[in-house]
Amino acid sequence: MKTLFQRLYRHANGSQNPTVNLRTHLGTIKVELYTAQAPITCANFLRYVREGRYAGAYFYRTVTMNNQAGATTNIEIIQGGLGFGEHPLRLPPIEHEGTARTGLRHLNGSISMTRNEEGATSEFFICIGDHPQLDEGGIRHGDGRGFATFGRVIKGMPVVQMIHRMPNKHQMLFGPVQMEIVE
Repeated sequence: MKTLFQRLYRHANGSQNPTVNLRTHLGTIKVELYTAQAPITCANFLRYVREGRYAGAYFYRTVTMNNQAGATTNIEIIQGGLGFGEHPLRLPPIEHEGTARTGLRHLNGSISMTRNEEGATSEFFICIGDHPQLDEGGIRHGDGRGFATFGRVIKGMPVVQMIHRMPNKHQMLFGPVQMEIVE
């Protein structure tokens, strides 16, 4: 017998994974979440969505091949969420659910949670291209624990690429791209 959750999230391709739309003035990015492989990270992201905690969320950072001076390995991503500062809607950090545990990888279109020493909270990024250096054992993060990918873009990569090419200074977009995040 299927749970209510499984019945609510069946897409046209037969997947039972939940999807979330990240709507911007440039278009919509639709992500599919891998709840079976990354249950903790997906539950955290979905909690932010369901409780309206992403009200006012925006894409604010783009990391390109040209703006990573001093990096030991280059990546290409866009980052969004509630921002770097304190925010009243931010939840406590969750346990890190790395790629060795989930079996997921940082491939083109992957969505992943950023983290610090305490774990992940509200910030996420989308990969442009494959980035194994973000997986566990990768050299992008000094501790080798990598980041926690938990889904992928299934529609809207051209929107991701438009945001990625926007003017920025030191990786921060000149004009952040506001999001409305809905299931």
